[in-house]
Amino acid sequence: MAQVDMPSILLLGLALLGLLSSNSTVTIAMLVLLLLRVMNVHQAFPFLEKYGLTIGVVILTIGVMTPIASGKMPVQTIFQSFMHWKSLLAVLIGITVAYLGGRGALLMTNQPNVVAGLLIGTVLGVALFRGVPVGPLIAAGLLSLLIGKG
Repeated sequence: MAQVDMPSILLLGLALLGLLSSNSTVTIAMLVLLLLRVMNVHQAFPFLEKYGLTIGVVILTIGVMTPIASGKMPVQTIFQSFMHWKSLLAVLIGITVAYLGGRGALLMTNQPNVVAGLLIGTVLGVALFRGVPVGPLIAAGLLSLLIGKG
Protein backbone atom coordinates (compact mmCIF):
# COMPACT_ATOMS: atom_id res chain seq x y z
CA MET A 1 0.00 0.00 0.00
CA ALA A 2 1.39 3.41 -0.96
CA GLN A 3 2.13 5.96 1.72
CA VAL A 4 0.27 9.26 1.64
CA ASP A 5 2.63 12.16 0.90
CA MET A 6 1.26 14.69 3.38
CA PRO A 7 3.65 17.55 2.44
CA SER A 8 2.54 17.25 -1.20
CA ILE A 9 -1.12 17.19 -0.17
CA LEU A 10 -0.58 20.30 1.96
CA LEU A 11 1.19 22.10 -0.92
CA LEU A 12 -1.61 21.09 -3.30
CA GLY A 13 -4.23 22.30 -0.84
CA LEU A 14 -2.48 25.66 -0.47
CA ALA A 15 -2.16 25.92 -4.27
CA LEU A 16 -5.91 25.31 -4.57
CA LEU A 17 -6.50 27.95 -1.91
CA GLY A 18 -4.41 30.31 -4.02
CA LEU A 19 -6.50 29.46 -7.09
CA LEU A 20 -9.79 29.89 -5.25
CA SER A 21 -8.68 33.26 -3.91
CA SER A 22 -7.26 34.33 -7.30
CA ASN A 23 -3.83 34.81 -5.76
CA SER A 24 -1.27 33.83 -8.36
CA THR A 25 1.66 34.41 -5.97
CA VAL A 26 0.55 31.65 -3.60
CA THR A 27 -0.54 29.37 -6.44
CA ILE A 28 2.75 29.65 -8.33
CA ALA A 29 4.91 29.27 -5.21
CA MET A 30 3.05 26.18 -4.03
CA LEU A 31 3.06 24.58 -7.49
CA VAL A 32 6.81 25.19 -7.92
CA LEU A 33 7.48 23.56 -4.54
CA LEU A 34 5.11 20.70 -5.38
CA LEU A 35 6.81 20.22 -8.74
CA LEU A 36 10.24 20.10 -7.08
CA ARG A 37 8.86 17.54 -4.65
CA VAL A 38 7.18 15.22 -7.16
CA MET A 39 10.15 15.45 -9.54
CA ASN A 40 12.31 14.37 -6.58
CA VAL A 41 14.57 17.43 -6.81
CA HIS A 42 15.00 17.43 -3.05
CA GLN A 43 18.52 18.85 -3.30
CA ALA A 44 16.90 22.20 -4.15
CA PHE A 45 15.19 22.44 -0.76
CA PRO A 46 18.28 23.11 1.40
CA PHE A 47 19.36 25.84 -1.05
CA LEU A 48 15.89 27.42 -1.05
CA GLU A 49 15.68 27.19 2.75
CA LYS A 50 19.06 28.87 3.11
CA TYR A 51 18.89 31.51 0.36
CA GLY A 52 15.24 31.75 -0.73
CA LEU A 53 14.34 34.53 1.67
CA THR A 54 17.41 36.56 0.74
CA ILE A 55 16.77 36.11 -2.98
CA GLY A 56 13.13 37.10 -2.48
CA VAL A 57 14.05 40.23 -0.51
CA VAL A 58 16.58 41.21 -3.19
CA ILE A 59 13.94 40.83 -5.92
CA LEU A 60 11.39 42.75 -3.81
CA THR A 61 13.92 45.54 -3.19
CA ILE A 62 14.72 45.72 -6.91
CA GLY A 63 11.00 46.06 -7.64
CA VAL A 64 10.54 48.80 -5.05
CA MET A 65 13.63 50.75 -6.13
CA THR A 66 13.02 50.50 -9.90
CA PRO A 67 11.17 53.86 -10.11
CA ILE A 68 14.27 55.59 -8.74
CA ALA A 69 16.62 53.67 -11.04
CA SER A 70 14.45 54.31 -14.10
CA GLY A 71 14.15 58.02 -13.35
CA LYS A 72 10.36 57.90 -12.92
CA MET A 73 10.89 59.12 -9.36
CA PRO A 74 13.38 61.99 -9.38
CA VAL A 75 15.87 62.25 -6.54
CA GLN A 76 14.43 65.72 -5.79
CA THR A 77 11.06 64.11 -5.06
CA ILE A 78 12.72 61.79 -2.56
CA PHE A 79 14.39 64.67 -0.74
CA GLN A 80 11.15 66.69 -0.75
CA SER A 81 9.34 63.77 0.85
CA PHE A 82 11.28 64.40 4.07
CA MET A 83 9.44 67.71 4.36
CA HIS A 84 6.02 66.08 4.80
CA TRP A 85 4.82 64.48 8.02
CA LYS A 86 3.35 61.45 6.24
CA SER A 87 6.67 60.70 4.58
CA LEU A 88 8.53 61.11 7.87
CA LEU A 89 6.03 58.73 9.47
CA ALA A 90 6.66 56.31 6.59
CA VAL A 91 10.40 56.45 7.34
CA LEU A 92 9.76 55.69 11.02
CA ILE A 93 7.46 52.81 10.16
CA GLY A 94 10.05 51.48 7.69
CA ILE A 95 12.66 51.53 10.46
CA THR A 96 10.24 49.75 12.81
CA VAL A 97 9.42 47.07 10.25
CA ALA A 98 13.11 46.48 9.51
CA TYR A 99 13.73 46.15 13.26
CA LEU A 100 10.84 43.68 13.57
CA GLY A 101 12.17 41.71 10.61
CA GLY A 102 15.54 41.41 12.33
CA ARG A 103 13.92 40.22 15.55
CA GLY A 104 11.80 37.85 13.51
CA ALA A 105 14.80 36.29 11.77
CA LEU A 106 16.43 35.75 15.15
CA LEU A 107 13.26 34.23 16.62
CA MET A 108 12.81 31.90 13.64
CA THR A 109 16.41 30.76 14.04
CA ASN A 110 16.22 30.29 17.81
CA GLN A 111 12.69 28.88 18.00
CA PRO A 112 12.04 26.82 14.87
CA ASN A 113 8.92 25.35 16.49
CA VAL A 114 7.02 28.58 15.66
CA VAL A 115 8.02 28.64 11.99
CA ALA A 116 5.25 26.34 10.76
CA GLY A 117 2.52 28.47 12.32
CA LEU A 118 4.04 31.67 10.96
CA LEU A 119 4.36 30.23 7.46
CA ILE A 120 0.85 28.81 7.35
CA GLY A 121 -0.57 32.05 8.75
CA THR A 122 1.31 34.08 6.16
CA VAL A 123 0.21 31.88 3.25
CA LEU A 124 -3.40 32.04 4.47
CA GLY A 125 -3.11 35.83 4.81
CA VAL A 126 -1.76 36.07 1.27
CA ALA A 127 -4.36 33.72 -0.17
CA LEU A 128 -7.42 34.94 1.69
CA PHE A 129 -6.73 38.64 2.22
CA ARG A 130 -4.66 39.52 -0.84
CA GLY A 131 -1.59 40.03 1.31
CA VAL A 132 2.00 39.92 0.18
CA PRO A 133 4.20 37.03 1.33
CA VAL A 134 6.71 39.14 3.22
CA GLY A 135 4.90 38.49 6.46
CA PRO A 136 6.79 35.66 8.19
CA LEU A 137 9.67 37.85 9.35
CA ILE A 138 7.42 40.67 10.49
CA ALA A 139 5.01 38.21 12.09
CA ALA A 140 7.94 36.57 13.87
CA GLY A 141 9.15 40.01 14.95
CA LEU A 142 5.77 40.81 16.46
CA LEU A 143 5.66 37.38 18.06
CA SER A 144 9.12 37.99 19.52
CA LEU A 145 7.81 41.14 21.20
CA LEU A 146 5.13 39.02 22.85
CA ILE A 147 7.15 35.93 23.81
CA GLY A 148 10.74 37.18 23.77
CA LYS A 149 13.62 36.64 21.36
CA GLY A 150 14.65 33.40 22.92
